[in-house]
Amino acid sequence: MAYRRTPAVQERLDAQREAIAAAAVDLLSERGYGGLSVAAVAERACVATGSVYRHYVDKSDLMVRIFRQLCTREVEAVTAAAASGSGVRRVSAVVDTFARRALRNPTLAYALLAEPVDAAVDAERLVLRRAFAAAFESAVNHGVGTGEFPEQDVALTAAALVGAVGEVLTGRLRGGATESTVPDLVTLALRAAGASPAGTTSSQE
Repeated sequence: MAYRRTPAVQERLDAQREAIAAAAVDLLSERGYGGLSVAAVAERACVATGSVYRHYVDKSDLMVRIFRQLCTREVEAVTAAAASGSGVRRVSAVVDTFARRALRNPTLAYALLAEPVDAAVDAERLVLRRAFAAAFESAVNHGVGTGEFPEQDVALTAAALVGAVGEVLTGRLRGGATESTVPDLVTLALRAAGASPAGTTSSQE
């Protein structure tokens, strides 16, 4: 007869899995990907190293799931912020929300955006970039529809904005960010989308 876990056992295992995931996020925020190990995660979660392997195949498997969780959270925040308003406001919200959240936790953001990682983990970055591009595409499309932005290849603009914002933030996450970094990024994005100077200025007031 096959063994069936009791509800109490399953609850304990679920709690342990959540504790391991939370510990991994904490360590990623403090040390980045390179400073994280299965042993360190186990110690932070107050479990045996073998317990981590009960839930995850290896460090890469753990990080893939953590990256997926964190990227989903960032995408949801950006999407919610850019869900309403004018095209100018929506493009501004995509940049402002993503950039400010990244700069609040630069070590974690650098791990998500640029730190050398395993190939399987790097694939999660592609998902993040595509979702970020979709948010830009929706915002720019709205602006084109309202006449705030000129007709354009919206997908191209969105992809270019993802690259530009990501490149600037990657450099600033290791130092050099100033109070003008986010407003300047917003202005750059609006100019790239074709906003008028008046619209660009009013979006930051």
